[in-house]
Amino acid sequence: MTRTPLELFDVDGLLTPDERDIRATVRRFVDERLRPDVAGWFESGELPARDLVKEFGALGVLGMHLEGYGCAGTNAVSYGLACAELEAGDSGLRSMVSVQGSLSMYSIHRYGSDEQRQEWLPRLAAGEAIGCFGLTEADYGSNPAGMRTTARRDGTDWILDGSKMWITNGPIADVATVWARTDEGFRGFLVPAGTPGFTARAIHQKLSLRASVTGELVFDGVRLPDSARLPGATSLGAPLSCLGEARFGIVFGALGAARDCLDTALEYAMTRVQFDRPIAGFQLTQAKLADMTLELGKGMLLAIHLGRLKDAGTIRPEQVSLGKLNSVREAIAIARECRTILGGSGITLEYPVLRHANNLESVLTYEGTSEMHTLIIGQALTGLAAFAG
Repeated sequence: MTRTPLELFDVDGLLTPDERDIRATVRRFVDERLRPDVAGWFESGELPARDLVKEFGALGVLGMHLEGYGCAGTNAVSYGLACAELEAGDSGLRSMVSVQGSLSMYSIHRYGSDEQRQEWLPRLAAGEAIGCFGLTEADYGSNPAGMRTTARRDGTDWILDGSKMWITNGPIADVATVWARTDEGFRGFLVPAGTPGFTARAIHQKLSLRASVTGELVFDGVRLPDSARLPGATSLGAPLSCLGEARFGIVFGALGAARDCLDTALEYAMTRVQFDRPIAGFQLTQAKLADMTLELGKGMLLAIHLGRLKDAGTIRPEQVSLGKLNSVREAIAIARECRTILGGSGITLEYPVLRHANNLESVLTYEGTSEMHTLIIGQALTGLAAFAG
C-alpha cells in the first residue's frame, strides 16, 4: 500500500471537518482554474490579474480570516490551509491573495477609520478592487525604519513624497496602503490610484514570481486629505504587525509548494523506468523521498500548531519567525531535491518543480529574509539584538 507524504503524519486527523472542506474547495479551484494555465503565465510573465482577483473574491479567500465587511471570518488554520493550496498552484498567485488580504485589507481593518473600512473592505473582499502595501523601498528592505518616503502636513492636508519598490499588485492596485516618515512618527495613508502625483510601473525581466504583478510606486508631491491617514497607525509597529499576518500565510504557503514538488517527484519516480525498473525502487531515490517527507510533515505539524496558537490569540512574533524560516528553507530544499529525481525533465515547465524553486527564491527573501528571522529567533533565545553591527 502506498501513502502520500502527509498521510504518514495523519495530518487530516488534526483538522476539523470545516477546515478540510475549505482546503478541498481551494484545492479544487486551483486544480481546475489555475493549474492548467499557470505555467503559461509564468513563461509569458503575464496573467489575467483582474479576472483572477474577482474569482478569488467569489471563492471567498480575500481577507478570509477577517471579520465583517463581506469577509469570510474563518479561523487562522483555514486561512493557512488555503494559502498552502494556492501556493501548490504557484507562489505568485498566493502572493496576490496574501497581499490583498493580509497586508492591504488587514491594514485597513485594524488601523483604518470606520469610513475607510466601509469604503474599501467590501470591495476588496469581493475582488471588485485590488489593494497593495507600500513599505519596502529600494534601499530599505530589512530596515524599514530607515525609509525615505515622507509625509508632511500642509494645512489640513498631507504632502507625500518618495517611492516604494517590489510591491506586489502595485501596478494594478486601486488603493495603496503607503507608509511614510512624518514629524509625528511613522504613519500609514490610503492612496487611491489616479491621485495626482502617484504613479506605478511594472517590474519586468523577473526570474521568479513571474505569475505575479510586481511594481514600483512613486509619489511626487501627492496631496492627501487627513481622512486618507490610517488613524490607528501611530508607529512602525503598525506595518510590522501587518507583515506578521502575511508571514503566517507563508508558513503554510511554502509547504504547499513543497508538497506539489514532492507529489510530482513521487509520481514521476513511480513511472520513470531505468535499468528495467521504476527509479522509485532504487535506494537512493527512496532516501530522498523519505527525507523530504520528514521535513514536509514536520513543517506542516509546526504550521498547524502555530495556527492553533494564532486562533487562541497567544502566538508571538518570534514563533511566526520560527515557522516562516523553517517552511521556506525546507520548501526550497525539497524543490531542488525533487528536480534531481526528475532529471532533465525537471528543468522544463511541463513539470512545476523548478518553477516552484524559482518562486521560493523570492519567498525566501520577502516578508523578512531568512537572516532576519534567524536573528529574531536568536534575540528571543538570548535577549540580545544582533540586527546591526
